[in-house]
Amino acid sequence: MEISSSGRATRVALACVLALLTVLVTAGPAAAQNESTPKWDIFAGYQWLHPNITTPTAFGDPSNPTPFLVPDMAKGIGGALTYNVDPHWGLEVDLGYSTKAGNYDTTISGGPRFMWRNEGVNFFLHGLASYNRLAVQDIPTRSNGVGVLLGGGMDIAFTKVFAIRLFQADYMWAHHHFPELAGPDFPNLRRPAMEGVRLRTGVVFTFGGAEAPAPIAACSVQPTEVMVGEPITASATASNFNPKHTVTYSWSGNGGKVTGKDTTASIDTNDVPPGAYTVTAHVTDPRAKKGTEASCSANYTIKPLPPKNPPTMSLSANPTELTPGGAVNVSANCTSPDGVPVTVANWTSTLGTLSGSGNSATLNTSGVPPGSVTITANCTDSRGLNSQASTQVTIQNPPPPVDKALEARLALHSVYFPTAQPTAKDPAGGLLPSQQQTLNGLATDFKKYREVKPDAHLTLEGHADHRGSAAFNQVLTERRVARVKNFLVEQGVPESAIDTKAFGSERNLTTDQVKESVVQNTELTTEEKRRALTRIEVIRMASNRRVDVTLNAGGTTETSVRQFPFNAADALTLIGGREGQAKKPAATKRAPKKPVKKP
Repeated sequence: MEISSSGRATRVALACVLALLTVLVTAGPAAAQNESTPKWDIFAGYQWLHPNITTPTAFGDPSNPTPFLVPDMAKGIGGALTYNVDPHWGLEVDLGYSTKAGNYDTTISGGPRFMWRNEGVNFFLHGLASYNRLAVQDIPTRSNGVGVLLGGGMDIAFTKVFAIRLFQADYMWAHHHFPELAGPDFPNLRRPAMEGVRLRTGVVFTFGGAEAPAPIAACSVQPTEVMVGEPITASATASNFNPKHTVTYSWSGNGGKVTGKDTTASIDTNDVPPGAYTVTAHVTDPRAKKGTEASCSANYTIKPLPPKNPPTMSLSANPTELTPGGAVNVSANCTSPDGVPVTVANWTSTLGTLSGSGNSATLNTSGVPPGSVTITANCTDSRGLNSQASTQVTIQNPPPPVDKALEARLALHSVYFPTAQPTAKDPAGGLLPSQQQTLNGLATDFKKYREVKPDAHLTLEGHADHRGSAAFNQVLTERRVARVKNFLVEQGVPESAIDTKAFGSERNLTTDQVKESVVQNTELTTEEKRRALTRIEVIRMASNRRVDVTLNAGGTTETSVRQFPFNAADALTLIGGREGQAKKPAATKRAPKKPVKKP
C-alpha cells in the first residue's frame, strides 16, 4: 500500500507541476521585459524533496528482498547559477541536497532555462540533465544515477539586483541500481526509478548587463511645406517605453493651432504669417519609476499664397493669307505668370470648319468666301482663371485660270555657251544672240506666268565640258549661271524668283545620251544627224557647255529640254567653228511634203 500511495502522490505532484508549466506557457507571451537583462542570476534557498523511490532494505535476502519507501526529506538546501544569453534564454547549473533519518539525495544538474520577465514578476521554466547520488539508511553503498529535472517557478523582484523566489516546483526522475540487494527476479527493486517532486523557495541575486535604453521619440510632419491655410499632419513614434504601460502624448507648436490625439496631431495654418515653425510632442509614462518621458520636434514652413494672375495667351496662324480650299494651321501659346498648369480649349472660327484640341487646330477653308476669318481659343489655369486670344486669316480671291497658250509657250530650253565663255575679264560676255533670244522669250512668258502663280521660281544649273581642272570648271559654271540670271533680271524677272547652282563638270552628259538627243532631234534631217554623229565627241563637249533651267510652281517641277541648237545661226560658234561659217550645215534639201488630198 505504501508503494501505491507514494506513486499516486508523485503523479498528483507531477500533474501540479505540469499545470503550473501550462499556465506559465500560456501567460508567457503577455509578459515583457521592462529593464535591461542581467548577465547572471544566483539562487540560494530551502529545498524540500519527495523522492518517491522504493529500494530494497539493507542486509536482506537478494532472493527475497524487502521493499523500502524512501521517506520525504524535509531538510535540504539548494542553489543555482544562470548565465543569461538574451532576455529570455539562459544556461543554468543547479545544485541540491536533501536528507532525513540517514537518507540523503544530492543532485548536480545543468541545462537551458526560459524566463518571462515582467515588471516586478518573473516566471521561468527549465529542463536540466542531472546526476543523482542517493544514500539509503543502513545500505553501505551509494547509488549513482542519471536523470532529468523539469519544472519552473516564480520570482518577485524588489530591486534590480534582489528578488524572492516565491516558489519553485520540479519533477525529478533518476534511474538507480541495487544489484547486491535484489536479484534479477525483482527488477523494480534491483533497478528502481525515482519519480519525485522537489519544492524550493529562497532569494535571487542578479548582476551584470547593460542599462536599459532611455525612452526616445521621433516626430515628422507631412507635408513639410504648405501655403497659408493648408493643413499639416504631425506624427510621433515612441521607443523604449514599457509596452505594457499606456503612454500619454501632449502636443504644442508655435505656428498655427495644434490639435493632438495620441500619436498624431493636426496643425491649422489659417491666418498664420509665412515663416518657419516647429511642432513638439511630449511622451510620458506615468507608471514608470524612471525613464518616464521623451520629446521630439519637427519643422515645417508656411509659404505665402501665390498671386492670382490670369494666364497670357496668343494665337498664330500659318499661312495668314490663302485662297479658298486651303488649310490653315493655328497654334496657341499659353503660359501662367504664376507658374501653374494651363489648358487650351474652346476653339471657334467665324467661317470655315475648325478642328483640333489642346494647343493646335486646323481651319479648312473649303467654300469660304473671300474676306477675313477670325479664329478664337480660351486658356484656363488650374485655379479656374482664364483668358482668350484670337487671330485673323485673310481669304483671297482665287487666281485667274492659267492661260493654256502661255503654258505651251513656256517650254523651257537650256542655254549654251562657247568654249570657256564667259571669261573672268568679261563676265558679261559669252551669251550669243540665239541664246539671248531664247532667254528673252523665257523672261516674257515667265513674268506673265507669275501673275497667275506668284510662287513660281526658276533654278539655273550651270555645266562645263570635261576639259579644264575642277576648280576652273567650277568658277566657269558660276559665271555662266550668273550671266543668265543677270540677263533675266535685266528683262524684268524678279531676282528673288531666281536660284542658281554650279556643278562644274560633275554632271556631264554621256556620249550615249548626246547620241540619243541627236537621233531624236526632229529639227535635223537624216544627213544632218549623220554629220553630227561623225563628230559626236565635239558635239558632246558642246552639249555640256550649258545652263539648264528648272521651273518650280505650285508643287510641280519642269526642267528645260537639253537639245543643242544645231539650226541656230551661231551654232558653229557654240560648237567651236568660225563665226563666219556659223550657218546651218549644208544638207540635202528636205523633200516637200506632198499635199494631202481631200476626201
